Amino acid sequence: MIPVLHSERLTFRAWRESDLAPMAAFYADATMSRFVRGPMGKDDVWRRIALEIGHWALRGYGRWALEEKSTGEFVGWAGLWYPHGFPAREIGWGLVKAKQGNGYASEAAERARAYAYETLGWDTVASVIALDNTPSIKVAQRLGATREGDAEFAGMACAIYRHPSRANLASPSNAIP
Repeated sequence: MIPVLHSERLTFRAWRESDLAPMAAFYADATMSRFVRGPMGKDDVWRRIALEIGHWALRGYGRWALEEKSTGEFVGWAGLWYPHGFPAREIGWGLVKAKQGNGYASEAAERARAYAYETLGWDTVASVIALDNTPSIKVAQRLGATREGDAEFAGMACAIYRHPSRANLASPSNAIP
């Protein structure tokens, strides 16, 4: 079962078939989807949603569909990701174009990290980001993550950004402003 979480402006919920239309629009745009193995057609996007649900079934955690609390609109996705062969357990996110630039990615990533640390008991987590994905790099840095190294995943050169450890976040002197 996928738990429902909340942050100030977002609801983190299980995936629904109604998410297909906004996800298909995201993945149809080559500029928007280039960092997440896009573009792809509607049939493959449906399979992508099934993959998200399957990750929850196999690992007991995963990425949530995000809704804007004030409107109920689909915003994108965020959460914890670690498929077979991936270089690190990670926090990942993706937002539909109309919802970018509102701080939702940082808000969602911070809430997902809190879930990893507080509920799952993880000590650390990373974000694996394509080298030219400047907006996501800025989100990771805003959350205190630092570049730890590089990796290749699915033919894409990526940087691994390590988030502050659970212990460092718990220390008032190391808290992120």
